[in-house]
Amino acid sequence: MQDRDGARRVLYQMRGRYSRLARIWADAGYSGTRLTGYAKQWTRAVLEIVNKKVGQTTFEVMPKRWIVERTFAWLGRYRRLSKDYEQNTASSAAWIYLAMTHVMVRRLA
Repeated sequence: MQDRDGARRVLYQMRGRYSRLARIWADAGYSGTRLTGYAKQWTRAVLEIVNKKVGQTTFEVMPKRWIVERTFAWLGRYRRLSKDYEQNTASSAAWIYLAMTHVMVRRLA
């Protein structure tokens, strides 16, 4: 299943769980779908599609995307999270929480 097709399922599963979530950013691969309506309906959050600038031909850092990429890089430093070893999504989420807790504790020390 492609990400843009699975996004509906993810948005549906998010309903009622994240009440403070106000904005969701997605890249251009999600444009052309009706995800903005689904996000508003099921999560009450605004889904923004981050597109390239008109006429852009070279690499340029896209707004807010670097935050996600940086976080994935931090998670990739942990051996267990370097590849998708987990068969259960709850187990995968637990390892992510553990890794991010380690990152935060290291910064507080």
